[in-house]
Amino acid sequence: MLIPRPVSVEWGRGFCNARSAEIVVEDCPQLPDEAYSLCIKPHRIVIGASGQAGEFYARVSLEQLVRQFDGRIPSLIIRDEPRFPYRGAHIDVSRHFFDKEVIKKQLRMFASLKINRFHWHLTDGVAWRLEVDAYPELTEGVDHYSKDDVREVLALADSLHITVIPEIEMFGHSEEVLAAYPELKCPVGSRHSGEYCIGSEKTFEFLETVLSEVAELFPSEYIHIGGDEADMTVWQACPRCRERMRSEGLSEVSQLQSYGIQRIEKYVNSLGRKIIGWDEILEGGLAENAAVMSWRGEEGGKKAASMGHGVIMTPGEYCYIDSYQDAPYKEPVAFGGYLPLSKVYSYDPAPDDMPGREFVMGVQTNLWTEQVPVPEHLEYMLYPRVFALAEIAWSPAEGKDYEHFHARALARLHQARKDGYNCFDLENEVGERAETSGKLEHKALGCPVIYGTPYTAPYVADGDGSLTDGVFGSWTLKRDWQGFLNVDMVATVDLGQMTDIREIKADFTQWRTAWVCMPVEVCFEASSDGTSFTPLGTELNEYDLEDLRPAYHMFSWNGETSARYVRVTGRINERKWGWLFIDEIVIN
Repeated sequence: MLIPRPVSVEWGRGFCNARSAEIVVEDCPQLPDEAYSLCIKPHRIVIGASGQAGEFYARVSLEQLVRQFDGRIPSLIIRDEPRFPYRGAHIDVSRHFFDKEVIKKQLRMFASLKINRFHWHLTDGVAWRLEVDAYPELTEGVDHYSKDDVREVLALADSLHITVIPEIEMFGHSEEVLAAYPELKCPVGSRHSGEYCIGSEKTFEFLETVLSEVAELFPSEYIHIGGDEADMTVWQACPRCRERMRSEGLSEVSQLQSYGIQRIEKYVNSLGRKIIGWDEILEGGLAENAAVMSWRGEEGGKKAASMGHGVIMTPGEYCYIDSYQDAPYKEPVAFGGYLPLSKVYSYDPAPDDMPGREFVMGVQTNLWTEQVPVPEHLEYMLYPRVFALAEIAWSPAEGKDYEHFHARALARLHQARKDGYNCFDLENEVGERAETSGKLEHKALGCPVIYGTPYTAPYVADGDGSLTDGVFGSWTLKRDWQGFLNVDMVATVDLGQMTDIREIKADFTQWRTAWVCMPVEVCFEASSDGTSFTPLGTELNEYDLEDLRPAYHMFSWNGETSARYVRVTGRINERKWGWLFIDEIVIN
């Protein structure tokens, strides 16, 4: 059946040859703008809608049904409308460039899923991808879109009822701009810093000129202005920024970004547009008419919604599809994390108990492309996870059924491949790490652990008992893994009494893209009193510390000994930086 799932379907009797049947469009002014009805009778198809968008989505559904039933559709009546007005998909083209034909191809797929917003991440520290007449050096020597390219994309998007929202990043993530126009950066800090100088009027002259050209080119109601991950220590040290704080009566450096955002918002408003920013724009005070895109979890979105601001929910845990979608050992290199289709589908952007849920405009999935260099990889990461996003954005929360969706997604993937898209092999999905399927019984289970070095927030798992709870970590680092930053991992298990031991194991992982490395060696020691330890053995790491692909390895010792205390030491790599992650010490 359809993706996304319609609000209601009533099956009738008989069949319709849809390729020869008469199609009638009826004006139904009582229906919301994007809502539609679709009545398929043996010799007639009736579309009900109040405008062009509703009619378009009715035809999208009809096309899916034609393909599903090979033109001979059972009689039925569909009544349908979207849950959210904003149903978005984001693609980063700064880290890796994808030409206009690739973008147009994805827009066609998005439209077939009733996605109606395309967030085009055009600028970031790696490269500026949009032609700007006033500042030609922004795009010198890099692949980029001409204004004619953009107009071509916009024309297609308009025909597909997709609004394209451009993002012009500020006030951080702008190394590429500052390389071309160094007068826009603070006179302090690293030459590699990516923060505009908010104390300089030249910064606002540049941004306002760029935004004027953007507003002239893009007809969208909103312009995304970024606002995330700025290094405010640069502003704290900058004499021009400190003077701006003094003249504006600002006591905190975070208020400086708020000053910049609010000033930019007023200018964008003067162009007849509104701004969207990542949830960092909440810091220091939120601009009056700004909408917030909540990515650092859901708290920023909830806070903005409680203040009466429009919110687009896009938390990384559910919506960042640069993560692995299956067992990392078999997948193309991804940025990090594990986000299978089932977890995307499980997300609810506006649950019933959320204060301010009426201000949730919608939901968006984001694809960042640090590890996505070619179009085939881009599509592999998008589909089918965008299918799940499309359904939670359009369909009612009640009635969700992952097994039913999974079957529909398999059929939709089959069609997508026939249409030339390179998609993830959902049919042969491995799924979650096998070791997580149950609790492992071993002699150290539930025994206290004495830490010789402290684990580091936020990677604390379940605290001091995590390494002997019998629970192994999943493919993702955020559950059951304990992290140690810039130190060796030293942990001693107290077995409570002298115990015969034949095997000791310690499970570590490496995620190089997240700065998590295997220990260079793991040492095993035993003691009867907890003070004097006897070395048992050491296993050296054989996994390449520079390999980007995640790995999981159970370091071990086997032999015969008797001890009450067992000490395990994982030694950090020779560079003395980064994380060690461990999830269990097993003693048998």
